Amino acid sequence: MTTVTTEFATERSTDLAAALLRVVNGGLFLFHGLVKVFVFTLPGTVGYFESIGLPGFLAYLTILAEVGGGLALLVGFRVKLVSLPLAAVLVGAAIFGHGGAGFVFSNAGGGWEYPAYWAIVMVAQALLGAGAWSFDRK
Repeated sequence: MTTVTTEFATERSTDLAAALLRVVNGGLFLFHGLVKVFVFTLPGTVGYFESIGLPGFLAYLTILAEVGGGLALLVGFRVKLVSLPLAAVLVGAAIFGHGGAGFVFSNAGGGWEYPAYWAIVMVAQALLGAGAWSFDRK
């Protein structure tokens, strides 16, 4: 028997929305981490971190978080645990990488608007969990 509901947000739609958010976030984090490796290069990324006053080793930790966290999000592994450290990475990007460029991301150097927004999205992901089609499903 098929049930028709008039509710917009059902448990199933919330589950699918969490999965969609998780996969998109995972793909974007994986992309950002790999850009630091293959486009900016490891020495270039380390140099950038040092140029903004951060220790160079944080570049490696950031890449590890973005690539490893992106892969974990893509497959839905430990999503609640992975999402909050990624939010912290984004807060760091907003403050150290983009803070001096003002709010609007279209400013020269990219303002802090986008990484701050993405950090909030990651907190929402942590609250929602993995959603459908994930290793975290019981």
